[in-house]
Amino acid sequence: MSEANRPEIPIKVNSRRSLGTGNIIHPVELDSSPITTQHRTQTPSPFREIKHFKKWVPWLIPSFVVADTVLFVITMYVNNCPINTVSCVATFLGRFSFQPFKENPLLGPSSSTLEKMGALDVSKVVDDHQGWRLITCIWLHGGLFHLLANMLSLLVIGIRLEQEFGFVRIGLLYVISGFGGSLLSALFLQSSISVGASGAVFGLLGGMLSELITNWTIYANKMAALLTLVIIIVINLAVGILPHVDNFAHLGGFSSGFLLGFVFLMRPQFGWVSQRYTSYYSRVGPRPKYKTYQLVLWLLSLILLVAGMIAGLVSLLRGVNLNDYCSWCHYMSCVPTSRWSCDTNPVSCLSEQTGNQYTLTCSNSGKNETYLLNNPNSSQIRGLCSQLCR
Repeated sequence: MSEANRPEIPIKVNSRRSLGTGNIIHPVELDSSPITTQHRTQTPSPFREIKHFKKWVPWLIPSFVVADTVLFVITMYVNNCPINTVSCVATFLGRFSFQPFKENPLLGPSSSTLEKMGALDVSKVVDDHQGWRLITCIWLHGGLFHLLANMLSLLVIGIRLEQEFGFVRIGLLYVISGFGGSLLSALFLQSSISVGASGAVFGLLGGMLSELITNWTIYANKMAALLTLVIIIVINLAVGILPHVDNFAHLGGFSSGFLLGFVFLMRPQFGWVSQRYTSYYSRVGPRPKYKTYQLVLWLLSLILLVAGMIAGLVSLLRGVNLNDYCSWCHYMSCVPTSRWSCDTNPVSCLSEQTGNQYTLTCSNSGKNETYLLNNPNSSQIRGLCSQLCR
């Protein structure tokens, strides 16, 4: 047969997606069924072009970043350091200047301002029935460094997930994980306030891990992807043993996100998707949409998540402190060393006034210092006490 008259056989490939890499080509079986056209008879490929999963345009995650940034600016405006504190950092910013480093090393507002804006305070949740603080605290940040670190992580992790799964599922995963992080934090850290989106961001990391597990069959380079993700998670959790970092929020958010990933991020198996676009699979019989192990993980995760959330809420509202049942668990959030202390007990001072001289004595350590002040308000006294006792 001459080259010009040789029948044309179109070649198509079936592709599977990989984590952070290009598509990998997989072989397909040939179907010898002839198709007659007006001009020639040819042996076609068994597959038409297989459509990829829908890609979404991310807008919700960038909106979260904008909302958190705007709230931080509003918090700094309410803080008004020059009026409420004797000394401030970056005074050229006016009322947006930061609290002293000794009081807040993250370049941010005072703890009293954060509490006013909706920080997680267990006593107010339990005694004053302000349960909304379990949600509002994930939109606040303790300082500029805190905000930048969380927002950068949110953009890197969240945009990819929103592109793959859409704003509804990722939005729910983010908020519910943040709530789970706040809940676990409230059960362990009851003597200090807590703020930050870290729990919600760790929820996205947990969702990425469970998504990789439940959709294992559609990934190429599975072990490399799993190892990379586990290393990232371990490093971020290790940072949580430093002081001023709420690792219980990280652990609670990660656990919630991990379970939610099995519920929200489950993909149909590849054979079922191929069956919708090809005639080959329709002849070999229908394929189930999900594999059995996916459905089992979905059910178990949903049960564990709902049961855990209910048990945690009931325990919190009853005033349970989980440290009473786990004497070593506090080391998961902070490991004391010779370089730093993990003491988070609230500070208080005794004040003595002689003219415009104020002598403050820290109730915890007995340390005292005298300040020259002209008609200081209560916020300034609290700020000086915090600096003295820390």
